[in-house]
Order: sequence, then structure tokens, then C-alpha cells
Amino acid sequence: MSPYQYVALRCVPHVEREEFLNVGVVLYCPEYEFLASATRVDEARLRAFAPDLDLDAVKSALAAIDLVCRGEAQGSAGVRATAYGVRVLNDTQSSRFGFLKAPRSTVIQPGPVHGGVTADPAAELARLLGRLVP
Repeated sequence: MSPYQYVALRCVPHVEREEFLNVGVVLYCPEYEFLASATRVDEARLRAFAPDLDLDAVKSALAAIDLVCRGEAQGSAGVRATAYGVRVLNDTQSSRFGFLKAPRSTVIQPGPVHGGVTADPAAELARLLGRLVP
């Protein structure tokens, strides 16, 4: 069994209201070199929740998260400001998960980081998606 971390991906149509629906999960398991996302967009539910929501933008943001997980996003590694200047980030699964779990004020936001242990990260990702995303 190996430890992993995950975040639920939340769709927050109006960030000032802080209301959200879960639409996905990102799971990172370093020992298995596993970083992946799984999403489920229930269009009818999102439309009922936020009739003015741009569903194409939501799907695009979720697709971008998948690209970051796979290391295929343009500029997934970058430069981070620090108290001592700037430093170049290595493009690793760990740095990509760090980027994905960072709080942000956008339509798609990560929830708090949670953890567990698993022998099969892909199966655990599917289990979490089924449990967290209706």
C-alpha cells in the first residue's frame, strides 16, 4: 500500500457566493508515479445550479487540468516568485500536483487536500470519482 493525496475539483460558478458542485478529482501517488484526473460533468445538474454557466468553459478548464496531469500543458513548469527572488520550477508530477492543488478564484477550484493509501491508484481515482462526484 502506498500513500496518495487527492483534491476534489469544484465548479464554482459565482466565486463570491462560495457555492460549488464537485465535477472531478485529481489523485497523486508518488510511489506509483501516478498523477491523473477524472471528471464527470452533469450538464443538467450544472444548468439547474447555475443557468448562466458557460459549460464549454468548464469542460475546457477540466481538459486543461488533464493536460497538466499528463505533463502536456503548455508551460506547466514555470517560474515561482519567492522571498529571495524567483526560481524555475522543474516539471515533475509533484510540481504539477502542487500547481493543481493551489487555491484559486476561478470557475474550477481545488478543494482541500486529503490523503489515503492504495495499492491501485487508478482504481482509487475511479472510486473517489464515484463517491465525490454525483
